[in-house]
Amino acid sequence: MTAPLAPIELPDWAWERAEVRQALRARNMGAVFRYAQQYAGASQSRIAAAAGMTQARVNEIINGRREVSRLDVYERIADGLRMPDDARHLLGLAASREKRSGGVAFDLAAFPEVVRVYAAQHSAAEEIQQQAREATELDLLAVRGLGLVGLNDSLLRACLPRERGGKGLRVRVALLDPDSDALTRRAAEIGESAESLAGGVRLAEARLRELADVCDISVWRYRMLPTWRVIRMDSTMFVGAFDAGWEGHESATYKVMETPHGPLFRGFRRMFEAVIAGAQRTVRPGEGNRS
Repeated sequence: MTAPLAPIELPDWAWERAEVRQALRARNMGAVFRYAQQYAGASQSRIAAAAGMTQARVNEIINGRREVSRLDVYERIADGLRMPDDARHLLGLAASREKRSGGVAFDLAAFPEVVRVYAAQHSAAEEIQQQAREATELDLLAVRGLGLVGLNDSLLRACLPRERGGKGLRVRVALLDPDSDALTRRAAEIGESAESLAGGVRLAEARLRELADVCDISVWRYRMLPTWRVIRMDSTMFVGAFDAGWEGHESATYKVMETPHGPLFRGFRRMFEAVIAGAQRTVRPGEGNRS
């Protein structure tokens, strides 16, 4: 074993990629090393130096001729690749701050599902759009939805199919019922007239109906006071909150990724299914010409 050198720096987004996280969960160090080569440009000898190994040992691991089984080796690899705490947890290791203090670090890094926190939706806009372009399923839980999909310059409008036979994307949108008491309460919370808020919901619904003949899209109206704002693309969610005084896009936005046993992703997805199960569907695929 050689003495470890300076750690290798992978970009933050690399640790959030589904294939990297799967390799960590499976403790597939050969794949992890290959991702270090791909995303950090690290050579086998550089990986070996950072992890306190020989280059020959790294080569064997990459090519599947040897596996890593010792905890101290996993620790050296994690330190050598400067894994963030959520990646360390996927690998079954303590967070770096837990190692230093001997206690539990009570922060989001202790929960591998939450991989990033943004100050507001606009900070995550580019990443949300990128995820939506590659998704096969898109679920949206919003109030009026204009900023998400209702207008031509909305966050996700350009990501929806515009022509028949476009990409196979299933879209489900839940909007606050414009005729509900909950909408009146929500309008009062944000200092807007109920008429204005209801008009925004109806406009978003009408704009989504325009796509119903070319896009697998459904829209529901729910009647409860909104609490969570959810954007789900396949196994990734961006979650914000509604509260008195601010709208959902102004909330801190949490990027949540599906894990085998994590409760957050599953809980928010279950909540969305429950919302639409009790809601009225107003737009169905193929109903674009109906008023």
